[in-house]
Amino acid sequence: METQTTRKCTFAKLIYKEAMIDKELSKKEKKYYENFWKRALNKILAGVLIGISHLPFWVIYGISDFFYVVVRFVIKYRKKVIIENLTYAFPEKTSEEINKIAGKFYRHFCDLSLETIKLYSLNEKQANKRIRYKGTDLLNSHFEKGENVIVLAMHHNNWEWCSTIQLYLGHIILMIYNPMRGNQAFEKFLLKSREQWGGICTPVHKSARAIFDFNRRGKPTILWLAADQTPKATSQFWTMFLNREAPFFSGPEKIAKKTGQPIYFHRTTKVGRGKYEVEVTPLFLNPKEEKEKDILLGYVRKVEEIIKEEPEFYLWSHRRWKHKRPENIPLTT
Repeated sequence: METQTTRKCTFAKLIYKEAMIDKELSKKEKKYYENFWKRALNKILAGVLIGISHLPFWVIYGISDFFYVVVRFVIKYRKKVIIENLTYAFPEKTSEEINKIAGKFYRHFCDLSLETIKLYSLNEKQANKRIRYKGTDLLNSHFEKGENVIVLAMHHNNWEWCSTIQLYLGHIILMIYNPMRGNQAFEKFLLKSREQWGGICTPVHKSARAIFDFNRRGKPTILWLAADQTPKATSQFWTMFLNREAPFFSGPEKIAKKTGQPIYFHRTTKVGRGKYEVEVTPLFLNPKEEKEKDILLGYVRKVEEIIKEEPEFYLWSHRRWKHKRPENIPLTT
């Protein structure tokens, strides 16, 4: 049985590793330096976004319709990347079918972008009207026992609005994210949008420190992250993802295996324009009993299953497969 001392040693190792990453990132900070004019411009743009966020929904979606035409047909935003990603993911589909999915993706992408801006001024009444949650009772049952939980999400449908789930949970949600360097104004805009409901945005390289701090104060947490993000090529976990080799963050599995925290899966389904249903379901309730790598494999296969059901809602514009697997790192199957 794991003792409190063992848990402290585990977190001490993770915290030390995070400190080294923090030190490395601080050395690279000059690369992202904002001079006076860049900082001023970014503040102006953030101010424009704040203004847009206060517009009514019918105007928001009117802007989205306009940008759809511009993004898809005029600037053809990342068209090559989108078509390539879809072609690899669905080799059985014709070019006509691929283009049809791409068209639906562009439509959703524009809605998602405007909805992300709208989150800044979204109020509780609007959130209750547009987002329904299932499975919060399961998470709250762990809170009543003083248990921490890990929730794995994905970049599918609208993940930004899901920060409102904090309204219905007893846990403190730690929303893991990659810091946006070189644009402090926009990062501040996003963090304020996400944290207004009570959750806390935590940089990915400081997550263990955050968990340990709340544990020390006796406050149960939910580590919430979209685990399909792209880590460095040196990540020790590589597997086939939508017919291509891809790396994944192994941190969630390591924490779950060491601490025994149950893992849940978060799925968002679009039920109408600007309306979503979010369901949280158990993925691994006893992670210590699982074999090494099985947790991450289970998550990846679940993500693939959902993408194949509703491909137009995945983030195809992201360069997810930009890394090449190092020869010394095996492919997990």
